[in-house]
Amino acid sequence: MDAEEVDVVVIGLGPGGEDAAARLAAGGLSVVGVESRLVGGECPYFACVPTKMMVRASDALAEGRRVAELAGSAQVSPDWTPVADRIRDEATTGWDDTAAVQRLEKSGARFVRGFGRISAPGEVSVSTGNGDRVFRTRRAILLNPGTEPVVPPVDGLRDSPYWTNRDAVRAREAPESLLVLGGGPVGVELAQVFSRFGTRVAMVEHEQRLLGPFEPEASELLESVFEAEGIDVRTGERAESVAHDDDSFTVRLGSGAELTAQRLLVATGRRTDLAALGVAAVGLDDRGRTIDVDVRMRAADGVWAIGDVTGRGAFTHTSVYQARIAANDILGQGHENADYRAVPAVTFTDPEVAMTGLTEAAAHDRGLPVVTATTGIPASTRGWIHKAGNQGLIKLVADPRRGVLVGATVVAPGGGEILGALAVAVHGEVPVERLRHMIYAYPTFHRAIEATLAELPASGI
Repeated sequence: MDAEEVDVVVIGLGPGGEDAAARLAAGGLSVVGVESRLVGGECPYFACVPTKMMVRASDALAEGRRVAELAGSAQVSPDWTPVADRIRDEATTGWDDTAAVQRLEKSGARFVRGFGRISAPGEVSVSTGNGDRVFRTRRAILLNPGTEPVVPPVDGLRDSPYWTNRDAVRAREAPESLLVLGGGPVGVELAQVFSRFGTRVAMVEHEQRLLGPFEPEASELLESVFEAEGIDVRTGERAESVAHDDDSFTVRLGSGAELTAQRLLVATGRRTDLAALGVAAVGLDDRGRTIDVDVRMRAADGVWAIGDVTGRGAFTHTSVYQARIAANDILGQGHENADYRAVPAVTFTDPEVAMTGLTEAAAHDRGLPVVTATTGIPASTRGWIHKAGNQGLIKLVADPRRGVLVGATVVAPGGGEILGALAVAVHGEVPVERLRHMIYAYPTFHRAIEATLAELPASGI
């Protein structure tokens, strides 16, 4: 088969891949973008955008139910139809990527629909509906393959009609009952959403707490909120077997308990099939979960990688950040090195759980002798004013030797927005003493940062 020569092939057109392809084309290179699924990736069709529409709708229901505590009376009647319609019509256009393809081609890049794999150094083969196409690259192969949901090896699970996040987003009605396997960001967000729409929800997480990579205080607070809302949280439990009949799933746990629900959502992580991607052809290990890259996103000679596959967090903002660095490096423009000291992560539950930098445990693992302080949001003036739905906290992690913050966690209404100031502080290594002498607007949730700073041990800060 004759190979076509181009400058760059981008395998995977999620947010980062699409951004990089456009940058490279704008830089004058001949670029081919390859995608087997939807151009734009998981984020606009099954993750960030539609799920936050779901969260927004469920938060509106929660606020309606708080009226009796704050302002009189209100009757709230959940209806999933407006949510499903909005996701279909506004977010995904019926899961049609025509506009995204046109946007990519308008940038100057070419598009090939198919599964791309590295078939030799500097060579990409693409399996399309009309056979294979082969491209040889003069400049680079850029990998942005994204991830697929992981289905754990639970007896009976693979043969059952379980949901992943993609099925949950496409749902035309809220189920009567839902069992969620996995207590990470996807699991907790969807569990709370459906619970607020009247679904009876149970969660099973094999670790000892929800949101394991976050601070334990955040996990404990979220679990207490879920329990108060009627969500059955089972941590430290494993699913041993799954059975399905026409009406329901039955999941047997390691403890011997059995849980039954109309729907089963598997939210136990995601991964990339590196062997299928062909990375061994350029000397990379295809048995792992991620691809190691340097500070310019270089993975091997003539190969760059960005996004989830680099192991720096499954975040659109990280992928797009890496895309800029990789594209500039391929173009020979600029000398920006990736800096992950303040990557923000937000889980859009109510309250939102947000963090940046290191947790206390992660700092200790790195040998940093940190000091911490934690204050509660309800004790703040804004928390007292807010009253209903004011659960939350702020935790700061500081390096007393350098007098700077190395991590921060916010659990609060709008916690992701509050995190912004702390991400700047961690990234910029702003001295704690300077932060203590700032003026914080009153009465805002943001002002609780000042109170938490005041609680940090003074010695060495």
